[in-house]
Amino acid sequence: MPRTDWTPHRRDDGELLGWIHPEGEGWVAIDVLGRAVSGPTEWLDAEAALEDHGIAWLADPWMLEGEAERPLRVRIVEVTPDGEGRSGRIVVKVDDFGDITRPATQQYVLSWPAPDRLRTPSPTDPDPRAF
Repeated sequence: MPRTDWTPHRRDDGELLGWIHPEGEGWVAIDVLGRAVSGPTEWLDAEAALEDHGIAWLADPWMLEGEAERPLRVRIVEVTPDGEGRSGRIVVKVDDFGDITRPATQQYVLSWPAPDRLRTPSPTDPDPRAF
C-alpha cells in the first residue's frame, strides 16, 4: 500500500503513473498495480521508468488464476490503490472480446496491490476462444 514515504508520480495531464519510494541509497518506481518497475536507482531514473512504463498496458488482456479450472482471460475495469483509511481494490472482468451484444461478464474484485495470480498472458495459456 502506498505509504507516507511514497511520492506519487503523474503524467503532464495529471494521470497517476505510480509512485517512487526510497529503498536503501536509491529510489524504486512502483506502478499503479503496486508492482516494482525498477530496482533501486537514481530519482530521475525512477521517474523515467514510470514514464516509459506508462499506463496503456492496463488495457491489455490479463490472466486470472484460481477462479476456474483454467486461467481466465480478463480485462482490468478499475484500479483503486489503498489510501486514507480505505483498502484498495482491483476489479477485473472476464474478457468479452469487445462484443457489446453479449450480456455483462463476471467480475472479480481483487486486493491491491495486485496479487500474483493476476498476470500477463503467456504462450502456454489456453486459447480463450476455444471451448
